[in-house]
Amino acid sequence: MSVIRRAALVATLVATSALVAPAGPAAAALPTAAVALGDSFISGEGAGNYQPVVDVNGVSQAFPGWSAPNSNAFFCHRSANASLLQASLPGIQDRYNMACSGGRPADFAAASSARDKGRTVAAQLDQLRAVAQTHDIDLVLVGLGSNNSSFTFGDVAEKCANRFIADAWTGWWEFWAYLNGPVEQAPCTADDLATAAQFSAATAETVAAVRQLLVTLNQVDADHQHRVVFQDYTNPLPFDLDSSYWEADGRQDDRDKFRDLGALRYAAGCPIHRASLSAGHLFSQGLGTLVQNVRNTVAAEFPNDDLVFLDVQHAFDGARLCEHAGSPANALATPIRLQDGPSGTFVTSLSGKDKIAIQRIANTCVSYFQTCQESWHPTAAGQAVLARCLAAAATTAARAVTCSRQPDGSLTTT
Repeated sequence: MSVIRRAALVATLVATSALVAPAGPAAAALPTAAVALGDSFISGEGAGNYQPVVDVNGVSQAFPGWSAPNSNAFFCHRSANASLLQASLPGIQDRYNMACSGGRPADFAAASSARDKGRTVAAQLDQLRAVAQTHDIDLVLVGLGSNNSSFTFGDVAEKCANRFIADAWTGWWEFWAYLNGPVEQAPCTADDLATAAQFSAATAETVAAVRQLLVTLNQVDADHQHRVVFQDYTNPLPFDLDSSYWEADGRQDDRDKFRDLGALRYAAGCPIHRASLSAGHLFSQGLGTLVQNVRNTVAAEFPNDDLVFLDVQHAFDGARLCEHAGSPANALATPIRLQDGPSGTFVTSLSGKDKIAIQRIANTCVSYFQTCQESWHPTAAGQAVLARCLAAAATTAARAVTCSRQPDGSLTTT
C-alpha cells in the first residue's frame, strides 16, 4: 500500500474505531517492500559492491573469477549501491533488487538462461512472486527497453567504441585484427544503432513484458495497492566532448590512424568519434520515448494502476564522461575499461600500445564480457543521483517526473 493511501486508511480507522465493535484479532500486516526489476541501469552495473545472486537452482553465486562463463548469475551485477537501495523511501521496510545486467523483456516471464547470452537466474516475475509471499509490495522500479530482440545497449556501445579504436590504431585493410571479423571505422549513424522499425518492435516486446508484470502484481500483491515507476535512461556521454579531447599530436578523429588521440580519449573514458555522439543521443532519446510509450500504453489498459514515468535523460547533465577536462574522475558514469586477458587488472592507458596489443585487449572483451561490461554505466555516485530522482517519483501526485541536473550540481524534479 502506498504511503499516502496508508496514511488515509489509518485516519479513517481511527475516526471510526469507536463506532465499530472489534471482530477479533486481525492478521498481522505484512512488512512493506520495494522491488527493482529490469536491466543493468537498475541492477547497479558499474556501481561496484556487487552482491551474491541466487541462481535458478537456488545456489547463491558469489564472484566466480574473471574467466568464468558470463552466464553465471553473479554477473547480473546487483550492486548494494543501486538506486533502489540508496533512495529515501518512507514507509518501505525492505528492498529487493531482482534486476539483472543485460536483462531483456523475455526475462520477466522466463528464466534468462532460456535465451542466448542469458544468465542462470529465475524469471524476474517468479522472483517477484516469492517476495510477495512474505511482503506487501508498495513500490516497483522498472528499467526495461535498452536490451531486446532487436538491439542491446552493450552491442551499441561496443559498436561505436570499437569503430573509434579500430580507426585510431589499425588501417581499414587489417581485417584480421578482431575475433568477429572486420570492424568498420566510420562514425556511428543513428540507423547503425537502432532503426525506427527496431524501436517499434522493441516497444511492442517491452509492452508485452510489462503487461505480464502488472497482471502478476495485481494477482500477488497483498492489498493490491502499489506504485510502478518506469525509469528511462541517461546517456553517459555529452553532446560534444570538451575541446581538450579534440586533438592530439596534431591529429583529430576525421583521418585514418590517430593513436595519441585514441589513447587520450580512452584514458578519459570516451573512446568514440565526435561524429558518433549525436547518433548516440538520438538512440538514448529513442529509449526515453520507448519507455514513456510503454507506460502510456499499459496505463490505458490498466486505468486503476498507479503508474509513473521517470525521465532521467538530463540527470547527468554537466557530469558526463569527457564533458569537461579531468574525466573520468568528475563524471557520474563509468569509463570504458578493458582488460588484457581475464586478469582482473583494468587497462587504464593505451598509450604506447601497438595494434597487436590493441587486438588482444579488444578480443578479451569479446571472449570474457564480464571484463568490460561495467563500461558506460552509472557509478555509485551516479546511482545516488538516480536514487534522488526515484524518491521524487515515489511520492509525486503527477503521472510523470523529469529529473534534471543543474549547472551547480543540484537536482530539480518537475
